[in-house]
Amino acid sequence: MAKIGCCGFSIARSKYYSKFSCVEVQQTFYNVPKDKTLLKWRDETPDDFEFTVKAFQLITHPETSPTYKRLKGDFKNAGYFKDTDTVLSGWEKTKRAAEILGAKFILFQTPPSFSEKKEHIKNIEKFFEKINRGNFTFGWEERGRWNLGTVKKIKEKFNLIDVVDPFKRLSLRDNFIYFRLHGKGGYRYKYSTRELEYLLPYKNKTGYIMFNNTNMIEDSLRFNFL
Repeated sequence: MAKIGCCGFSIARSKYYSKFSCVEVQQTFYNVPKDKTLLKWRDETPDDFEFTVKAFQLITHPETSPTYKRLKGDFKNAGYFKDTDTVLSGWEKTKRAAEILGAKFILFQTPPSFSEKKEHIKNIEKFFEKINRGNFTFGWEERGRWNLGTVKKIKEKFNLIDVVDPFKRLSLRDNFIYFRLHGKGGYRYKYSTRELEYLLPYKNKTGYIMFNNTNMIEDSLRFNFL
């Protein structure tokens, strides 16, 4: 059965834990929290609760990205899976956070500017060849313009889960899903009952269905009880 949750805590954590069995941690993308914060989160959760982790933006997004506004420091040669100390540092911090949280799944989300170019293909392949992935399951959500054949080839080569919004395109693999529901037309969205019913067959799949819209709490609870 797929686990159903939200991208981030949009309500108090204690209340969230009482309603859901998983969460996709967003803070690790913007700036990885301190170990003591991550340990606190892990210790306050029920035994069957699961975290998934969104990889640190140093790995995926260049330092010109507006998301760096929350970061302090000089981050040269960041993003795009470049073979640099900055990117590798981002990976080590992501990995440590996932280990502390007991996470099984790490999501790599690339920006629209990370499109299908020879340099980008070379970077992403070298990155996944080089790092020690341990026992983690990896997923990649590409947001740039890519040929699906190229995406499929890379994801199969490195055993990356095809992270998608199912209202934008179908997953390239059927045995494991990771859905991120961003809202049809944008973040400010409430899913209709008919749209949630469309997703019902996927409840029986292995993986995760994560809501990432303004109405994420209500929508995910409605879907959970359909």
